Amino acid sequence: MLSAFVLADGRLRQIQVETAADLAQPQVVWVDLVDPTDAERDFVQGVFRVELPEDEDLEDIEESARCYVDHAGVHINSYFLHQDSDGADNVTVAFHLNRGRLLTMRQEELAVFRLFRLRARVQHGFVSTAEDILLSIYAISVEYDADVLEGIYTALERVSQGVLKRSDEISDEKMGETLALIAQQEDVNGKVRLDLMDTRRALSFLLRSRVMNREQESDLREILRDLESLNNHTGFLFEKINFLMDAMMGLINLAQNKIIKIFSIASVVFLPPTMIASIYGMNFDLMPELQWKVGYPFAIALMVISGIAPYWFFKRKGWL
Repeated sequence: MLSAFVLADGRLRQIQVETAADLAQPQVVWVDLVDPTDAERDFVQGVFRVELPEDEDLEDIEESARCYVDHAGVHINSYFLHQDSDGADNVTVAFHLNRGRLLTMRQEELAVFRLFRLRARVQHGFVSTAEDILLSIYAISVEYDADVLEGIYTALERVSQGVLKRSDEISDEKMGETLALIAQQEDVNGKVRLDLMDTRRALSFLLRSRVMNREQESDLREILRDLESLNNHTGFLFEKINFLMDAMMGLINLAQNKIIKIFSIASVVFLPPTMIASIYGMNFDLMPELQWKVGYPFAIALMVISGIAPYWFFKRKGWL
């Protein structure tokens, strides 16, 4: 999908693109490509005389390939967090600052870009140049990461309440669900941390490239400070996740120990009755109980007493 935007009355407006002249007009400040076809890719490359990366190039993690400056302008390939029903992932977005225009290309529609378009349409003076658009997208990305981290913390707090305050009510099924939830939050937290680290690298490159004016550089440094605080928060969440994981494993071990304890008690309780039953099951001719009228009830009572006696003894000693 190909979209083009112009600035009108201090707001970002999308225009319809049918010809090369529509795309090449000076008022166009942002061209956005989402999962473009080969025809759309060739069309944009022909209009702006710039080479757009292929899909495999977007995944290149070498710093020299992700951030560089050439005759066509500034090029940045940066990670952005993408969440859906299947979980979270890092999607690479290609940015090209080309003669006062910003070209972006990605394979997925992202919440960050939807939120940016909404703000740029309704807020007067939200952006005024292509550089403003680039910085605003990164600023909203940091806000989005902060919201995701807040969601992770809220989810972990619910787990904490279940693990630490109602541990006796946790069933085996609930333990499995809790472990899966903790693992999912750990994965999302790791994806956010990677996104923050890559964003910091991209913004540091922009700062070094000297393509921003003084006010934009000030905004850029403010974003970097926010990044640092969020990066520290991801470390705190990793520690909380590890604590909850250890607590859950401890509860699982306690549950297993209870089961082993039950079997141990059962083996001790039934050992004496089993021995007595084995003796009377030998059918010796010289056993007087065989001709005794109350021999069978006597053997049954003896087995019951021999089973109760060890349990009572262990209970009195406090071993159970």
